Amino acid sequence: MISEFVREQKRYTQKDLCRILECTEEKAIPLIRKLKEFGVLKAVRVSDIQRDMSDLLDEDIEVADVEAGEDEYYYVFTFVGVIVVAGRVMKCYPKYLLHAEQPKEELRQVIKVLEKYNTKEQIVRIFNDSSESSAFNLLAVLLFLLQDYFENGVYNNTENRIESNGSGEILWDKTINETFTMLSNNRPYYTDLKTKKRVTDDFDYFKRLHECILTKASEELRDAELLDLFEMTGVDLTDERLDDFGDEEYILYRIEKELNIQFNTRKQLILKTIYAYIDHSGSLYDTDCLSLFGTNSFNLVWEGICADIMDNQLDVRLSALILPMPLKAEYNKNQRLIDLIEKPLWTATGKTANDTLIPDLISIKDGQFIIFDAKYYNAELEHGRIPKGQPGIESITKQYLYQLAYQKFITDHGFIGVKNCFLMPTESEEIEDRGEASMEMLSALGLQNIKVRFLPARMVYAHYLSDRKMDIDALNL
Repeated sequence: MISEFVREQKRYTQKDLCRILECTEEKAIPLIRKLKEFGVLKAVRVSDIQRDMSDLLDEDIEVADVEAGEDEYYYVFTFVGVIVVAGRVMKCYPKYLLHAEQPKEELRQVIKVLEKYNTKEQIVRIFNDSSESSAFNLLAVLLFLLQDYFENGVYNNTENRIESNGSGEILWDKTINETFTMLSNNRPYYTDLKTKKRVTDDFDYFKRLHECILTKASEELRDAELLDLFEMTGVDLTDERLDDFGDEEYILYRIEKELNIQFNTRKQLILKTIYAYIDHSGSLYDTDCLSLFGTNSFNLVWEGICADIMDNQLDVRLSALILPMPLKAEYNKNQRLIDLIEKPLWTATGKTANDTLIPDLISIKDGQFIIFDAKYYNAELEHGRIPKGQPGIESITKQYLYQLAYQKFITDHGFIGVKNCFLMPTESEEIEDRGEASMEMLSALGLQNIKVRFLPARMVYAHYLSDRKMDIDALNL
């Protein structure tokens, strides 16, 4: 199976994609169309400006059809994770990894982050959803089945057997009613005790079926070079093939009957997943197969991770905050920091709108009120050069406004300082101080300029995965 690394937001030509997919342009066209259909690949017109860009703007995206031999478009992956299409695996690594061609270790860590970030959903992504269609997500199903096996073992059904003088629970009713009793000093003694033993049926149809599919899943993921990337071990549990269990209709019929009598939640989930797997009878090699593990919105993942490790207190009740001075009586102790931001009043209605400013995260430390904004940008900030790839003017003005929105609360409670800071990912190993973003007309109002810090993504992820908070002092704000 073909397995290649591609970088998020990098501009690829059609010839580049043919090389990555290892096929001719004629064969590549339907694959490119499928990737576009599911929103993981976008097209932009070729230009010198586009070639050097590290982000993709909505207004730059072209919706034209793909034609063989065209050289007027760049193709841009807008996805972080793993894409499998027609036997071709594309391992999409984040855009800030500018100098790595085979970032296996980095992507392995990113996948761990995505797995943890998505654990709250508690669902199996059996289908890929897109604006235009949906398709069976075989990769997610294979990964789920293997992960569940390592956590819970193989599917099994047990039966209770009655034994004489066994080691299990004594069945006193059965012992009294069905065995011979000896009396001594008016006390009954039973020489033959009936006991209950729970036995696993090693030849159970669904246990064998589960083992067969787990073995097949391991083979497919091993061929796709994904077992190592997901830090999983393949299993070889049986020599049986799916054909040994009957034709597709018979297997689905048996699963439906088992579902009707099975009330264990985990077993139900396994049965439904196996049902979907057999019903769609897919393979990672199928031309129509497109499977995804990852996200189109890694910027949201970056924001969520930064909020976690920086101890975001936006949703903490005011009464629980550690303030320099006691909470003033005019503030509702059950309110949260996010509730203090003013909402716009529309005088024609006499009501305020629901939408207002929402900071990414706020930390309070040692009497400092710190407003962070996690920015998933590849900013080029070199002395003497015009900045490129940096957050736009709207991000800068909003960051100033966040401070303005909390100014009264900050003053009322005696904070000794306010800090504003952009947090951006980098592939380097050290925190980088990249100066400030400032606008004199807003600084003149007494508002703090915005510090810019590049954070080593590897370090940020390590904190997140180990549930550790980052030392804000290390940012040297």
